[in-house]
Amino acid sequence: MRFVSATLTCICLLFSLSAPLLAQDASSAAAVIDETPSTTVSAPEAAPVAAPAVAPEPVVAAPLTKPTLVSASQINSGDTAWMLVSTALVLLMTLPGVALFYTGMVRKKNVLATMGHSFVTTCIVSVLWVVVGYSIAFTPGATPWVGSFDRFMLNGMEFIKSSGMLTVHHIATTIPESVFMMFQMTFAIITPALITGAFAERMKFSALVAFVALWSLLVYAPVAHWVWEPTGWLASMGVLDFAGGTVVHINAGVSGLVAAIIIGPRLGFGRVAMPPHNLILTVIGASLLWVGWFGFNAGSAGTADGRAGMAMFTTQLATAAAALTWMVIEWVKRRKPSILGMVSGAVAGLVAITPASGFVGVTGAFAIGIAAGGACYWGATWLKSTMGYDDSLDVFGVHAIGGIVGALLTGVFAVKNIGGVEGSLAIQAVGVVSTVIYASVVTTVILLILDKIMGLRVEMDEENEGLDIEQHGEQVL
Repeated sequence: MRFVSATLTCICLLFSLSAPLLAQDASSAAAVIDETPSTTVSAPEAAPVAAPAVAPEPVVAAPLTKPTLVSASQINSGDTAWMLVSTALVLLMTLPGVALFYTGMVRKKNVLATMGHSFVTTCIVSVLWVVVGYSIAFTPGATPWVGSFDRFMLNGMEFIKSSGMLTVHHIATTIPESVFMMFQMTFAIITPALITGAFAERMKFSALVAFVALWSLLVYAPVAHWVWEPTGWLASMGVLDFAGGTVVHINAGVSGLVAAIIIGPRLGFGRVAMPPHNLILTVIGASLLWVGWFGFNAGSAGTADGRAGMAMFTTQLATAAAALTWMVIEWVKRRKPSILGMVSGAVAGLVAITPASGFVGVTGAFAIGIAAGGACYWGATWLKSTMGYDDSLDVFGVHAIGGIVGALLTGVFAVKNIGGVEGSLAIQAVGVVSTVIYASVVTTVILLILDKIMGLRVEMDEENEGLDIEQHGEQVL
C-alpha cells in the first residue's frame, strides 16, 4: 500500500500542476578532432599549387560522439578556468549551502545529524561517481536508457604531460574531460543532498547511507543519461534542460515526497510546534545557494561565452522575481512577510530558472520567476496541508513543483536566438512525466527493500531524544 500510495500521490500531484537535450553547450573546438581515442589531431594538408578557380566548401569537423584524446593546445584556457570556478561554486552549494539551509530549519536536537546528511552524501557520491556513476551517465551506451562502463574507475580518461595529450568529452570539447567529470560530479552530489530535507529528523543514518548510494546509481545516473548524454532517449527527442530542472530538481523533489510518505511523519507532526532552530543559518545557506547557482546555471554553458552570461543574468532576475512574489503573497495572506518565506521564494526561483536559463530572455525569466514564487508557495502551504504529508523542509513543494514549472515554461519561452533551438511544451511534458514516474517508482522500490533489510526509521524514544545524541553521540549545547 505504501508503494501504491507514494507512486500515485506523485503522479496525481504532477497532473494537478497542468527534461532534455543538455544545453551545457560545448562550443566548437578550434581544430578538427579525430574521433578515435588513440589518435591525435592532424593539420589539413596544404592546398595544391594549382588551386581550382572556385574555392571548395570549407571542411567542417564532425561533432565528437565519444570521449577523445587530443592535444593540450586545443584546450581553451578561458573556458577551463571558468569551469574550474563553476565546479567550486556548485560544490559550495552543498557544502556548506544546503547543509546550512537545512540545518537552520530543524530543531536543535537534530542540527548535527541534518548537517551530517549533506556531508556524508558528498563523500559517498564523490566515490561512486568516479567508480561508475560518471560512466553510466555520460558515455554512449548500447541503448538510449543507460550509458556503458567504458569509464569505469575513469578508465581511459588521461592527461599525458610528456606528450601534451589529454582527453576531452564530446559534450564539452574545449575543456579537459577531468574538469567536465568534476563539474558533473557536483550535480550528482547536490541532488541526493536535497532529498534529505524531506525526511529530516527521523531517518536512521545507516539507512541514509545505503539510500544515497543506491539512489545515485539507480535513479540519478540513468536520468542524467536520458537528458544530458546526446544519445539518451529524452535528449534525442529534444527535451530541454539547461542545468538540471528535470535531472536534479524534479528527480530530487519527487523522490523526497516518496521518502516522506514511506517513512511517515515526525512524531507530533500537526499537533506539536516544530519551529526552526536558527533561521540565521538558513538565510546564510540560502545566500550561498544563490551565489553558487551562478556556477550551476552559467557553468552549464560549458564555455565562458555569451550564453553563459545570459544564463547568469536570467538566474538573477528570476530568483529576485520569485522571492518578491512569495513575499507579496505572504504579506497579503498573513499580514507579515517572513524572512523564511523570502529565502524560500528565492530558492524556488533558482530551481525554476535552472532548466530554462540558457534558453530564455528577459520576458521568460520574469515569467518563470513569478510563476515559481506563486506555485511553490502554494505547494509548500496549501498542497502540503491538504495532502497531509510531512515533507519536513518542503523538498517537494519547492524543488519538484519549481522544477516542473521551470521545465514546462522552458517549452513556452525558449528563444531560438539564445539557445539555438525551439521550445515545445508537449516535448517538455514528456520529460517531466517520465522523470516523475521513474523517480517515484524506483525510489519506492529502494526504500521498501531497505526497510525490510535494515529499517528506515529510528525508534520512537530515539526520535524524541534527537538524532544528534542517539545516532552520532554528539549534541549542540
